[in-house]
Amino acid sequence: MATWGDLAAYVRDQYDVISEETDEIRILFDFQHLDEEDERTQVVILVREVLDEKHEWVQIASPVGLAARCDLRGFLEEVGKSSIASGAAIMGDHVVLRHSLPLETLDIHEFVDPLSLLAGTADRLEEVFFGGDNY
Repeated sequence: MATWGDLAAYVRDQYDVISEETDEIRILFDFQHLDEEDERTQVVILVREVLDEKHEWVQIASPVGLAARCDLRGFLEEVGKSSIASGAAIMGDHVVLRHSLPLETLDIHEFVDPLSLLAGTADRLEEVFFGGDNY
């Protein structure tokens, strides 16, 4: 994988794309390939970022819930204990988990594994802290 275009083509082929813009792809990550009885899904947003006008990165982010309705201290403590592939942030009105990867030397497993970990962690935290599956 060397460019945003390469990654976008892979994502279109492998995942359920729910919307796409020039530098952003939203997918609906489902967990049925891991557990046939698990019908939960998680929205994941992939965004192309360019650092120093030359280095392409992909940011993987997933909304978990509204920041105004979250015990942020408890949430951050849980992220600190249980997440190895993402950090937490507030983006707009939402608490999100996110992770970034450089595209230039990206191997597909360096994308798929963090994507899966982030989606699973976001889904679990959404259930624990917001009691649902809204994202």
